[in-house]
Amino acid sequence: MIDSWILTWLCALPLLGGVAIVLIPRERADLVRWWSLAISAGTFLLSLHLWFHFNVADTGLQFVRSHAWIPRFGIDYAVGVDGISLLLILLTTLIAPLTVLGSWRSVTERVHLFHFCLLFLQTGILGVFMASDLFLFYVFWEIMLVPMYFLIGIWGGTRRIYAAVKFFIFTMVGSILMLAAIIYLVVHHQHVTGLMTFELAALLTSPLEGQAALLACLAFSLAFAIKVPLFPLHTWLPDAHVEAPTAGSVVLAGVLLKMGTYGFLRFCFPLFPEAVHQITPWIMTLAVIGIIYGALLALAQEDIKKLIAYSSVSHLGFVMIGMFALNLQGLTGGIMQMVGHGISTGALFLLVGMIYERRHTRLISDFGGLAKVMPLYTLFFLITTLSSIGLPGLNGFVGEFLILLGTFQVSKLATIFAATGVILGAIYMLRLVQQVFFGTIRHEENRNLGDLVPREIIIIVPLIILMFWIGLYPRPFIERIEPSVNHLLEQVDGVEPAPTHAALPIGSGGALDNHAVIPVAGEGK
Repeated sequence: MIDSWILTWLCALPLLGGVAIVLIPRERADLVRWWSLAISAGTFLLSLHLWFHFNVADTGLQFVRSHAWIPRFGIDYAVGVDGISLLLILLTTLIAPLTVLGSWRSVTERVHLFHFCLLFLQTGILGVFMASDLFLFYVFWEIMLVPMYFLIGIWGGTRRIYAAVKFFIFTMVGSILMLAAIIYLVVHHQHVTGLMTFELAALLTSPLEGQAALLACLAFSLAFAIKVPLFPLHTWLPDAHVEAPTAGSVVLAGVLLKMGTYGFLRFCFPLFPEAVHQITPWIMTLAVIGIIYGALLALAQEDIKKLIAYSSVSHLGFVMIGMFALNLQGLTGGIMQMVGHGISTGALFLLVGMIYERRHTRLISDFGGLAKVMPLYTLFFLITTLSSIGLPGLNGFVGEFLILLGTFQVSKLATIFAATGVILGAIYMLRLVQQVFFGTIRHEENRNLGDLVPREIIIIVPLIILMFWIGLYPRPFIERIEPSVNHLLEQVDGVEPAPTHAALPIGSGGALDNHAVIPVAGEGK
């Protein structure tokens, strides 16, 4: 019984907890914080049921629940989880209580509304990763916009309104085009079968062809590329990251950006396999440009938060080239990189928030020599930095290695250019560490800074543990991903790559050795 209702409860619990906040007296901000922490922690504990009861041999959706919602238009409440979405759901539920703890002291105004937005946002993101009905997916996709807009616009920095509006407009433009494509898919299916439905599995039985498939794929791709964000649609991201409060930045980097890459895997690949092959050279080219461009801009930043924001553009470029390599290694690496980036970059934003609470500045030049006064903070930041740049033994290496391995099979040139992003990433992150933590203490304000308190240690330690776990023993994660990835590749590879007339330097749209098995630590397969 719990398997059939687990996803519904995971979605409903944060929302119900947020609604219950209105019953807490306005003067009891402390009670609101504890309530929000209890709800988000309870949601995480509930989500562990998915991990322990997930059937690694099953390639389809699990924990499925489906009910007629609006029968007249063929709209169902249909949710399910496979190996692609499982880890993203767990990442979402893990980050939620950490953001509550990370905002414990920094948010002192409109505390009730702040925590309602956090819990409401969690419901929206979880719904995106669970929905197997396209209308339901679109509802959750749009719901997510509202609390994120308020988080940036109310509790953000000096340019918070500009950043919030820019984020909203960018996302909304892509969403409207995606909605038009969804409606076209449904009408086409009704014309072919006589039945109106938004269910993904049903729509796969009446695929679009030719120009119609390409246009619909482009509409979906635009919405997802904006959310990733893929170069040159990335300009909203640095503003949103810099102006957002710590909780907003952590959620944005940790899971919200993954909604775009997830959308490509869940909808574009199976719905438009021929069109995906057509756009692959373009996507890989833009992704490689984004890797290098994001890294170069990160190298030029003087604000720590903006540096990390541009690093996200570079890291998500790696995810995109891995996915569009269209082979097992690349796709598995892309999913692992989504999770790894969420852990390491989420931790970086939490750590930046901690130092900002003490110094109220994020400029690199305002620091120096912090290792002398904050040794534990320095240790955690250094480990997270090494994770971010892909040091072997930490989580970032697993995803990057598989991505480069998969990309090498389809484009050696793309692999070479992408590898320069790894080098640049090491340069700008290690330079940041050297300037902030080592050398002499250049400012007297830094001499009396206190090291991490127990609350802050509790926030970071789970993420540090995951960095080492994934880096040293990725098998439990990869074995849950592989069957779903293989199933996805069977859907995509049923169509030969369509010829392209674009003389693009990167990517061929093909995939070599798509069904090679990835050796997992401790076992040869």
